[in-house]
Amino acid sequence: MKNPYYLLPKAVFITCGLAATALLPIIVQANDSTGYVGTGGVEYIKNKNISMHSEDLYISKDEIRVNYEFKNLSNKDITETILFPMPAVPSFLDSDYADTDSTYDSFKVWVNGRAIQPKLHVRTFMSPLVIENGYSTHTDEAVDTTDIFKSCGITDTDMLAPWTYQVYAEDVNRKLLACDNPQLTRFIKDRTDSYIFWDSQIIYSWQQTFKANSTTTVKHTYAPLVGGSVHLGEEEFGNFCVDDYTRRGFHKSGARPYQALSYILTTGANWAKPIKDFTLTVERDKNELVSFCWQGKGKVKKIAPNTFQIKESDFVPTHDFDVIFVHK
Repeated sequence: MKNPYYLLPKAVFITCGLAATALLPIIVQANDSTGYVGTGGVEYIKNKNISMHSEDLYISKDEIRVNYEFKNLSNKDITETILFPMPAVPSFLDSDYADTDSTYDSFKVWVNGRAIQPKLHVRTFMSPLVIENGYSTHTDEAVDTTDIFKSCGITDTDMLAPWTYQVYAEDVNRKLLACDNPQLTRFIKDRTDSYIFWDSQIIYSWQQTFKANSTTTVKHTYAPLVGGSVHLGEEEFGNFCVDDYTRRGFHKSGARPYQALSYILTTGANWAKPIKDFTLTVERDKNELVSFCWQGKGKVKKIAPNTFQIKESDFVPTHDFDVIFVHK
């Protein structure tokens, strides 16, 4: 059965293929964007009057920290809804899956130096059934099923089960199996099968007023969801632009257990202009090798024994960022 992990339609899509030895899937984080939470998921808005003046992004396995400066280019105050989508995670989690509970509890936001409390929205997604070669399977593209879940008496607390562990996913599945909503037949073939696969996504949002001709600072931090595996195969080197120096380090260390994460940069292109000043800092542990691809003009510089940095001017993100941390 296909069970990929998805972000919202019209947002970002990721499929995580797991090898037999895999412990954790690679997880995606995301940049801020403007928009609203609607019944079909998140719709993104490109605002022609607000520019992202600067973005200072710090990435490690323990923390993601982002500082933004937004500039209102108009003579009027503008109020938008700022959205921060977390990855969608599956309802059935392996024991070695990333620590979703820690990520759920760690998200914090400051605006102009003042802590704010964002609203939390939860959505669910399921993959429709299709017939392929005479057999029933699921499509690769999930659809938003939040309204169906709510019609079956499933609460936000229930839908947060993969994140908070306050409710068992099996209890949510029992409610689905007992529900008479005919739309469920698109996703569930056998009402006696308790193994129903669905994904849960958290979206944080807050109303933000950008003062006329002024700069607004936004900072947020959280513990990333980190994936990995017991061994990094050479066939995966290209995904992370592993260079010859790092390859030699791999061969010296023998086994290559690694951790990885992926950060969505491309939503940073939703603003009026290119990002005037962009800084990316990646920090590894002292007992690790680190490798990642970078397709901008900026050069990767080693600014400390375990810290690497890239600076860009007038930056338009066209690719997302994948990084691996390989244990020596």
